[in-house]
Amino acid sequence: MSELRFDDVSVRYGNRRHGLTAVDGVSLTVPSGAVVGLVGESGSGKSTLARTAVGLSPVTSGRVLLDGTDIGRLPRGRRPIQMVFQDPYSSLDPRMTIGDSIAEAFPRGAHRGRSARRGEVGRLLELVNLDPDRAEVLPRQLSGGQRQRVALARALAGQPDVVIADEITSALDVSVQGAVLNLVRDVQRQLGLSMLFISHNLAVVRYLSDFVAVMYLGRIVEAGPTDRVLADPQHPYTRDLLGAAPARHEPVAAVGPESVADVEPPDPHDPPHGCRYHPRCPVGPLVVAGRDVCTTDDPSVGADQRPHDAACHFPLGKSPVPPITDLSGRPTPVG
Repeated sequence: MSELRFDDVSVRYGNRRHGLTAVDGVSLTVPSGAVVGLVGESGSGKSTLARTAVGLSPVTSGRVLLDGTDIGRLPRGRRPIQMVFQDPYSSLDPRMTIGDSIAEAFPRGAHRGRSARRGEVGRLLELVNLDPDRAEVLPRQLSGGQRQRVALARALAGQPDVVIADEITSALDVSVQGAVLNLVRDVQRQLGLSMLFISHNLAVVRYLSDFVAVMYLGRIVEAGPTDRVLADPQHPYTRDLLGAAPARHEPVAAVGPESVADVEPPDPHDPPHGCRYHPRCPVGPLVVAGRDVCTTDDPSVGADQRPHDAACHFPLGKSPVPPITDLSGRPTPVG
């Protein structure tokens, strides 16, 4: 088990005049042996942040640390951080058998000899509830859920301390999502892995995660233990995400005019000054008089002094939140 920490990480593409800051000064810790759920809208920077940990997105500033060591200084030959991607088909070479794809991820020098490699491939396939005989088939001969299991086995073949799962169920049929999530939870607990689990589905995050971080327009706006954040959200954006989550009851009571909350997200090339959520905030300066500070001052300053580190000048108080519907359609209590 290892701790993964993003220390004031920023990722910027393009030049200063026409560039885009996809991740802006994010600090986030995945504790050893814990699952952290990272949620937010598409385009909020979740996947970009995750990709910095495996070297697929360059870090413009800040550091990504594994047990206090910059990942750029880790010894070669083993990759202790592995990633499972959203599309299980594009992440596997269609011309390689799944056994070869899994074996390709073995650390250098591990499992020497054909017999040892074949045995380890079989063990990993059994770990993800697939028949070892499947090692000889091609990805196109498997279902989407089976391919995602192979992708997980391939990530585990690298003997990681940390696994990053990026929307791994969003491309799957609803009928198999629950089975894959149960598998991920069981493997994580069995192996004691640290995990960053990215999703836009709060029911999934509630089911899997010990901690949750909410990301909006490149920044973390709220973070804390999952039960506490979902039971008592402090940031209006978190409240809006909860209101949009499937539930058997009525959505969370609106805290402002619907016309404000439904405004299109700002252009990430030119984010708003002050609180980036203020043009859409149902309790912001466009709705409540005397809150002009939201348009001028960065709410992340002093966030560590607020509940859930909420990046909000006027954090919300406790209010009733209906249960989020779980994967079987039953309401899941959030308190």
